[in-house]
Formats: sequence, structure tokens, C-alpha cells
Amino acid sequence: MHKAYPLRYLAIASDCLDRVIDALEQLNVKKPFVIMGEHGRAAAGLRVMDALSRAGIGFSSFCFPEGMHILPNEEAVAMIDAAFDGSCDFVLGIGSGVINDLCKLAAHSRGLDCGIVATAPSMDGYASNSSAMIRNHVKVSLYNACPLVILADTDIVRTAPDVMLRAGLGDMLAKYIALCEWRISHVVYGDPYCEEIAELMRTSLRKIIAHADGLMKREDAAIEAVIEGLVLSGLAMAFNETSRPASGLEHYFSHLWEMQALETGKPYDLHGIQVGVGTLLTLWLYEKFLLHTENPDAKKAREWMASFSQEKWLAQTERIFGAIAPEIIALEERIHKNDPAWHEKRLTLILEHWDEFRQVMREELPSYERIHTLMERCGLPLTPAELGQSAQETVDAFVGSRDIRDKYLTSTLLWDLGLMDEAAEALRVHCE
Repeated sequence: MHKAYPLRYLAIASDCLDRVIDALEQLNVKKPFVIMGEHGRAAAGLRVMDALSRAGIGFSSFCFPEGMHILPNEEAVAMIDAAFDGSCDFVLGIGSGVINDLCKLAAHSRGLDCGIVATAPSMDGYASNSSAMIRNHVKVSLYNACPLVILADTDIVRTAPDVMLRAGLGDMLAKYIALCEWRISHVVYGDPYCEEIAELMRTSLRKIIAHADGLMKREDAAIEAVIEGLVLSGLAMAFNETSRPASGLEHYFSHLWEMQALETGKPYDLHGIQVGVGTLLTLWLYEKFLLHTENPDAKKAREWMASFSQEKWLAQTERIFGAIAPEIIALEERIHKNDPAWHEKRLTLILEHWDEFRQVMREELPSYERIHTLMERCGLPLTPAELGQSAQETVDAFVGSRDIRDKYLTSTLLWDLGLMDEAAEALRVHCE
């Protein structure tokens, strides 16, 4: 049984920006606090504030400084806190991913409701009940507030830069992996699974794939399909109260690359762009190591576990995660993924259900070649190298993905089958 989703007002249509007044009036909002960046301000913020003024609705606003690279971190939170008008009774964001995450956090911390005016189809968090934040250089999901209002004026969304359109497509392609992993984790890890939510994601994917070739031509049907799919993806996460319907190993390539970049000070690409490459890498791993395996080698898996060295794992964790390694080690001390008895339980379930798992893979996963061709046609990067990520950084992201969350991923499945080292080396060669 899922909790009722609190969304009260949703509009995805041409020329719908003025509906913000109707939405606020329906919610009896007296004074919204408007949060935006310079791009959001130019795309929709000035029009929204003008509409508020004409309607006689008082408001306060905060715009991040021009030229600032806004990150969902402690600095941005502190800037909003310093500017926040305590007489406001609602938080209204104008922008895309980072602004959306920061607004949900700002609203939740004050016990207020929030809404978002979307300006780009770049990520799937608009409707979710979580914020993807950076805390102590670690990418974390903070569960907080679902928005009550989502407005996406397709005339505005259509004008988003090409890279944001591609990022939205990349984030949606990830759902193939997420659904496959979700069904497997339901059996191996006991994660609750809902077929209705899964079918919601599949329906969105089918619509997006049908219109994908029109996306970069900014065709109405393609723009609407992507933004609708991204909103529904957030709804699916909120209904399920976890990210399982929308996020799998492909997201963890992106998360680890971002964390590596934050640690070293190097730039990184948009989340959805990185997720698209992560999707290709994960599909490649499935086709090479899992999809065509009729009978997993149980002896090999048990020998792998018997040879496991905690000391080597600690050294590897410290190398990959650097300053945040203690947090990763503390997580393992709580959940015991490396425990031989827990591994044996997972392996037993994998062996018992392998034919079922292969059927799940066939049902949920498109071919690597199909998605590679689609991404190429739409101009998305196809390799880690195109993102400035080395083969070693990619292998580290793959290996580290298993340790950073208590979540059963494709990398966890490969580890349980004793294939982690083999897969990591093959991935290195694939990316060189």
C-alpha cells in the first residue's frame, strides 16, 4: 500500500507559466519565497515575479550570484538560509536539478510546502521526495518534501541548451537498468517491488524512445515525452519511497565520478549525461558477463568469498574514497555485505532463481547496440573518455559503487558471483 502523493497541481503544456498564480491561490499561499539562479531568472523568473506582482501576491526572492557554479552543498544551503524571509509560507523554485533539490531541502527544514517551475528537461528529480546533495564531498540522497506544484512550460523547456535535453534523455535511459536491478534485488535483497510503479516507468520509456529522434529537433511530442517521463520518474520514486524504480548502477558511475571530481577539483559533466554513459557501460557488462550465462559457477563464487581479504578491501576503499573512506567503512560495519554467511545466503538465492533472473534481463534490458545507436543519433557522449574520465576512474567507480550505499546493484551481483575482478579488468580494457 503506497502513501498518497501530495502533488496538488501539475501542468506540462505550452504557455502555462501564468498558471503559477492559479496554483498558489488553490493552495492558499499568501507569500512565496522564490529561489532561482541567473539562468532560471532569465528563462522564467522575471515572468513569474511579474505575474505575482500583477496578481497582488507579495513575495520575497533570492537569486544566486551571477557566474556562480551552484552546487547542492553546504555553501548553497547557507546562502539560502541567510536570505530566507521568515514571513514567507511557501518555497517556489525556478530552475532545474540543483535549484529543485535546494528548494525541497529549504522547505522541509522550515516545515513549509514547495513547488517548482521547471526550466529544463535535464533530470528526474522534479517530483521525487528526495534531494541529491553533496555532504562532506559525498553524494547523498536526503529524503524530505515532495513538491505540491510542478509547472513545466514546454515553450520554455524547449529553449534549454542542447546539453540539458541530452541529459534528460540520458537520465531516462537509466530506467532500463533500474527496473532490471529492482526485480533482482527484490529476490536477493528483499527490496519491496511494485509492478504498477514499474509499468509506469516502462510506459514512459516506450513513449520517450518512440519520440527520441525528435528531441534535438525540439519537436513538441519529444519535448513533452521527456519532461513527462522525468516527472513520472520522480513520482515513481516518491510512491515507492526509494530511488529503486529510477536509479541503478548507471547512476553510481555518475555519483562516483562526481565525488572523484570534487576530491580533486576537476570539472565534471551534467548528471544525466554521465548517467547515459553509465547506462551503456552497465548494458555492456550485462551482455559480457550475465545475460548469456546459463549456469553461474557456484564453486568460483565460493572460492572468491573464501579468498576475500578484509585488509585488501580496506586498502582499496581508502584508495578509492580518500577522505570519506571512514564513512564507507562504517557503512560496511552496519550492513555486513562482506560477511561470508550473508554472501552465502545471497548466492543461494541467485543460484535458485538464475533462470528467472535471465528472463528478467531479457524482458527489461535493450541491447547495448540499440542504445548506443540511439545515443549516437542524439549526440550524447558514448564513452567515459568523452567525459574526461580515465579507464582507472571508471573502474574505481564500478568497484566503489558496491560499497557506497546499502543497495543491491549489478556490481553487487557480479561480486556475489565471484566476477568482480574479472569484470573490472574487462571494463578497463573496454574503456582504454
